Amino acid sequence: MPNLLLELRSEEIPARMQRKAAGDLKKLVTDALVEAGLSYEGAREYWTPRRLALDIHGLTARSADVREERKGPRTDANEKAIEGFLRGAGLASVSEAQVVSDPKKGDFYVAVISKPGRAAEEIVTEVMPGIIRDFPWPKSMRWGKASSKPGALRWVRPLQSIVCTFGPEHEETTVIPFEIDGITASNITYGHRFHAPEAITVRRFDDYTANLEKAKVILDAERRKDIILHDARDIAFANGLELVDDEGLLEEVSGLVEWPQVLMGSFEEDYLSIPSEIIRLTIKTNQKCFVTRKQGEETLSNKFILISNIQAHDGGKEIVHGNGKVVRARLSDALHFWKRDQGDLPDLETLTASAAKFGLDLKQPLDQRMAKLDALDVTFHAKLGTQGARVARIRALAEELARVTGADAALTDRAAVLAKADLRTEAVGEFPELQGLMGRKYAVLQGENASVAAAIEDHYKPQGPSDRVPADKVAITVALADKLDTLIGFWAIGEKPTGSKDPFALRRAALGVVRILLERNVRLPLLKIMSQTALLAKTGDAVFAFAGDPAETFFDLLAFFHDRLKVYLRDQGARHDLIDAVLTADADDLLMVARRVEALTAFITSEDGKNLLAGTKRATQLLAAEEKKGTVIADAVSPALLKLDAEKELFAAISAASKDAADAVAGEDFRSAMAALSKLRGPVDRFFEDVLVNDEDAAIRANRLALLRLIREATGTVADFSKISG
Repeated sequence: MPNLLLELRSEEIPARMQRKAAGDLKKLVTDALVEAGLSYEGAREYWTPRRLALDIHGLTARSADVREERKGPRTDANEKAIEGFLRGAGLASVSEAQVVSDPKKGDFYVAVISKPGRAAEEIVTEVMPGIIRDFPWPKSMRWGKASSKPGALRWVRPLQSIVCTFGPEHEETTVIPFEIDGITASNITYGHRFHAPEAITVRRFDDYTANLEKAKVILDAERRKDIILHDARDIAFANGLELVDDEGLLEEVSGLVEWPQVLMGSFEEDYLSIPSEIIRLTIKTNQKCFVTRKQGEETLSNKFILISNIQAHDGGKEIVHGNGKVVRARLSDALHFWKRDQGDLPDLETLTASAAKFGLDLKQPLDQRMAKLDALDVTFHAKLGTQGARVARIRALAEELARVTGADAALTDRAAVLAKADLRTEAVGEFPELQGLMGRKYAVLQGENASVAAAIEDHYKPQGPSDRVPADKVAITVALADKLDTLIGFWAIGEKPTGSKDPFALRRAALGVVRILLERNVRLPLLKIMSQTALLAKTGDAVFAFAGDPAETFFDLLAFFHDRLKVYLRDQGARHDLIDAVLTADADDLLMVARRVEALTAFITSEDGKNLLAGTKRATQLLAAEEKKGTVIADAVSPALLKLDAEKELFAAISAASKDAADAVAGEDFRSAMAALSKLRGPVDRFFEDVLVNDEDAAIRANRLALLRLIREATGTVADFSKISG
């Protein structure tokens, strides 16, 4: 069967767009071909900085003939109905339709529509211009003389040539010469911009890749990544070092080169006094280079790995020299930032009021930066005030939370005050992604307590489902205060996430709160904390206004926490129905909800649990049906009306189990509560075997229904069994 080769060659495509663009090309082309009636055995996309390529093998040579019978109206239908049928079927008159008789429905028209198959070449010629013209680039451009004309072709970078060949694997191929904006598809491509700029004639995918490699272009991005990674590790090992792996950087640099050449550069060892994180980020951000370290050590070496797209005649000496000059210049800037951040600010006399407000020591560099942050009135959000106001709220909220977490009050206060101070450091100004981490380093340098330093870095964590959760009590407290202030504040002003839009990362903040509470075993009454935060928001500089009723706002935010909790628990393997069974609208102690789900999961998978569930659901369904009908149900069970041994036994069992389960729940021992309920299994089973609930005697019936209500109430102390499937 024939194969189709497609290449779209352009100026350099941004590395971050290449992988998705190649995938989009594959989907758009294969979907269009299948929709047109073709089929294929397999397809694979490829990309380099200057080309997107697609290899579709086993493509059918033409689409199948199609014969369709379209039923129309009765022959005696009104004229407009018949005209509409003829238009839809593409018929000129009723004489072109067939008349079919139905014994029950009478005579009606049928259009027989035959569509002959089309050659694959014709289909490709038809679909490709539209795919190219409407390609979903995040950003695109027009170029050349045609760019001034309406409807001019847009592409991520100027499109230079198109290859489109089609044919069997072992026979001659043909070119499908479709055209778009003056570019006609051919069998001509070009290799490496510098090493092999001559034209290359290709027939099919195999010789295409082979000829490109001869022309210093490795088409397969995964192979380029593999070459870069292994050569980088080898050159590092040869110098007694090891590569510091960086998957994101590896993906990026593989999209910057077509013929990767791995070289090693160096910088002066004096720059190693800069924190490793700054060195690594400086070299990565500015020069797309990897860093190295001595084998088995954490500190970096002064050697870096760079990836060139040119196989230089001098072995890369000039390339290494040029990159080294830039790296040294950037590290010189970084060293300047690092040293400046440890020195005094020049305007200390203007910071005394802010220092007094937060109890800051202006002899300490980090304290100075926090005072500067407040004095500058840097806006956090127009409706939520300044960063200084936010720190004041976090500080007050952390004081409340410390009573719950057991964190040291003085250390918590100090950490909350300094948590945002590094936002005014030059290092964080240059590299915002280092916020928190640089604060910790500066805190250690000025002799802060280890818990305070850890909290300054970790109060941003966790920043995603795979990020670590703070462990130190002070860090836990400040992290919760930071996230809760953000969530409560944005809920208060009505800036909630909508659909896929979440510009302030509020879902991430809520999931962070959930993970901290559950993974660090923190009991936190969220509604109470929210109310206290509302009071704090009405005092001093921290003020912000609620757009609606605070109580409604808090319950809406609690529902948002419940959604994040469900996502987290389901990711941990919990069943959604078990979560729903224990999660009530006012459940604000998320740790207790998780423990109930855990206990219920263990119980419901046991034999006693399965049987009790079946009996309980039968009882609640029967009771619900009678309640719906308005059947009289006694207010309480009357022992005098219990006539049968089975109902007497059930009443005694419920009385005992209810007390034991309630005591266990009060003691937050949910497994013991489940164990107490499991004793109901036998009595419930015997009750339904021996007792007719709807007795002819109305008083006995009402009493027995009251007994069923006791079953529902007893199990309801732990979960709503009616929501459990099975």
